[in-house]
Amino acid sequence: MQLSYTILYVADVNRSIRFYKAALGLKHRFTHESGDYAEMETGATTLAFCNSVLAKDILKQEYLQSVPHRPPLGTQLTFEPKDMKQAFETAVKHGAAVVSAPEIKPWDFEVAMLRDPDGHLVELARKVE
Repeated sequence: MQLSYTILYVADVNRSIRFYKAALGLKHRFTHESGDYAEMETGATTLAFCNSVLAKDILKQEYLQSVPHRPPLGTQLTFEPKDMKQAFETAVKHGAAVVSAPEIKPWDFEVAMLRDPDGHLVELARKVE
């Protein structure tokens, strides 16, 4: 079995597309004609966005929605930048909230933690050469 999709429930699908394109350089693959669902190119696993109203219809129950003014959910997306400094500065310039600036961890990775406009945790991490 392989991981095929990661879907984030978001308040505004178009805002998420704009953020992930500008902040992380991802390519937009597809938006459903309703505008309630979209996909980004990320390699073998697709990153998708689903409008939070549609998500409630799909789940048929309440769920804990990620929002920037509350503590983050216990999940994160991790991206591996070629240039950490540039990737971090670009993400912040395009609206990422800083959780922690880039730092070298004991496991020989340089890591920065951010939050997207919906409050989802986004990690930038790369092996130190």
